[in-house]
Amino acid sequence: MNILIIGATGPTGKHLVHRALEAGDHVTIMARRPEAVDDTLRNRVTILSGDATSRVDVAKAMKGQDALCVTIGTGTGLKANQLFSKAAHAVVDAAQQVGLRRVVWMSSFGVGETYRDASFVQKLMYSFILKDLYKDKAASEETLTGSNLDWTLVYPSALTNDPAKGQYTAAPHVAMRGMPRISRQDVANYMYAAIADKKLIRQCIVITD
Repeated sequence: MNILIIGATGPTGKHLVHRALEAGDHVTIMARRPEAVDDTLRNRVTILSGDATSRVDVAKAMKGQDALCVTIGTGTGLKANQLFSKAAHAVVDAAQQVGLRRVVWMSSFGVGETYRDASFVQKLMYSFILKDLYKDKAASEETLTGSNLDWTLVYPSALTNDPAKGQYTAAPHVAMRGMPRISRQDVANYMYAAIADKKLIRQCIVITD
């Protein structure tokens, strides 16, 4: 399978690249800073320079791909600067142009309708500290879900750098207590498995320990 990963230089995206390579897939990475790709991966993947918010760049990277996984983020930044909403428009427009259909997109728990299942502590954080990020992520999801693509939205709870446990809850609705967490590696493994799972097409899935 040919997989394009946007966000592969981030902590979750790196795990996704390794999982796809372990499965024997051909991985293409599109990154704004190609030099940030791990040296250990350079001879094992195709690396393209591109901006996730550019339809032209995304369409070029999509050619010949079977699926797209998106794990973009702002790092420690709390301002979205329309990253997610612009990237969603670029992805939808490019996919329609190229003919790619399968998209697995990492969001965050608390965005959109998942907010209703958040704990009191989570809601405080989402409503104040992460308000700008989550507003833009919600806008991006409206674009994706309003398209004719075979999308899956994945909503992890608080992400950790712990090793994968291989055991977690993944469901459309999960009532939260406190501040539950999930390993980035578990999220990446789930996203990879979701690519080929037809039951997850046009589904929104929460994932947490």
